[in-house]
Amino acid sequence: MSRRKEKLSLGAFLLFTGHHVAAWRSPEASDSQSLADFVQFARIAEDAKFDAIFLADMVGVRVDRIEGASHKAHSGVYPFEPLTLLSALAAVTSRIGLVATVSTSYSEPFNVARQFGSLDRLSGGRSGWNLVTSTEASAALNFNHDGLVAHAERYARAEEFADVVLGLWDSWDHDAFERDRASGRYFDPDKLHLLNHQGRHFRVRGPLNIPPSPQGRPVLVQAGSSGPGKELAARTAEAIFTAQQTLEDAVSFYSDVKGRLHKYGRDADELKILPGIFPVVAETESEAKEKFDELQSLILPQVGLDLLAGFLGAPEIVHADPNGPIPALKETEGGKSRQALLLELARREGLTVRDLYLRIAGARGHWQLVGTPVQIADQLEERFQNYGADGFNIMAPTLPGGLTDFIRLVVPELRRRGLFRDEYEGTTLRDHLGLRRPQPARRSAAEAAE
Repeated sequence: MSRRKEKLSLGAFLLFTGHHVAAWRSPEASDSQSLADFVQFARIAEDAKFDAIFLADMVGVRVDRIEGASHKAHSGVYPFEPLTLLSALAAVTSRIGLVATVSTSYSEPFNVARQFGSLDRLSGGRSGWNLVTSTEASAALNFNHDGLVAHAERYARAEEFADVVLGLWDSWDHDAFERDRASGRYFDPDKLHLLNHQGRHFRVRGPLNIPPSPQGRPVLVQAGSSGPGKELAARTAEAIFTAQQTLEDAVSFYSDVKGRLHKYGRDADELKILPGIFPVVAETESEAKEKFDELQSLILPQVGLDLLAGFLGAPEIVHADPNGPIPALKETEGGKSRQALLLELARREGLTVRDLYLRIAGARGHWQLVGTPVQIADQLEERFQNYGADGFNIMAPTLPGGLTDFIRLVVPELRRRGLFRDEYEGTTLRDHLGLRRPQPARRSAAEAAE
């Protein structure tokens, strides 16, 4: 296999305190409750020339499993709403991309298009929207629903939602605003494009009342890996945040999704696949294992069981025998791809309930790497060179230490191998990811009115 010529992408997934479920109990972790904390994290990643920082979000607290939730930092309580936080971080950074999660399940497309369009202009073309569907019943109860919306219905809404947002982002040509003082014309009406969307879930005329940014429109990221999720990504997404445990599974997923692009008239380089990785790195393997074991020792049983209940979509598992096998579960209406991944992992390795929650306590189903800089760089290079990934979203075990360890130890090794940049080569998130400016096909407002 010939060596890939392009460099891999790196993102920093900033989950406050860190990604390990017990990170908040570690003396190595920041409380991460202030803007100053996140300014520090963002600048650390930008100084390392990362492509982007990435923020997750939930819109419900897991009060239905209160015993486990009350012992976790990751219980649905976030220090800030992500778009508000990224707007503040846009003012104290200059190059790094700013990606936030917003669910299509309980939002309106015009509001989402306007918010991300505004962030894109505030940041000079650095924003990205991570499109998700909400998989927690606790969120549904905050938005006039009696329970979790069925998986198929969530994705049907998400498909149409994405189409509306993309159409709204393309409301204006990049040179529509003439601002000609002599003639008195502010914008060219031929370069204004009405959407006039009429669908099952939404009726949206448009246009968006935000001009385009230097990158044309925000980058659309997608996080689903189920069948409908992969199809939505192939049609609309420009990056996928995904999870695979093995090289074989990663290569298969990469080939599957990229192979779907042609039917939508897209090329393989129009979509970047960026799986999450949870790295615990130290100068020696024994030191790395000791760091990981210290975090694992902080996991309370009720927290581990609650974690499994959420990711398996099975509240009853909190009552399971921790020393027994994973009980038979019905198919969830929550995150189907994550349930399937975890059940396959348990089956493949013969894991007990306790074994499984210990395995996912850090990475929550993402790829977990514990070792030296060379060992971790070897595995990242193998997955990249075999077309199992175009880059990686770094899920630091603790913040800021887990992120600074990766940057101090692994990033220089990746650079030595010619796999990661020394300096930014552009100013926008599209520049960093190697994505072209989109060229939408659309009608002018005058044509749409005929």
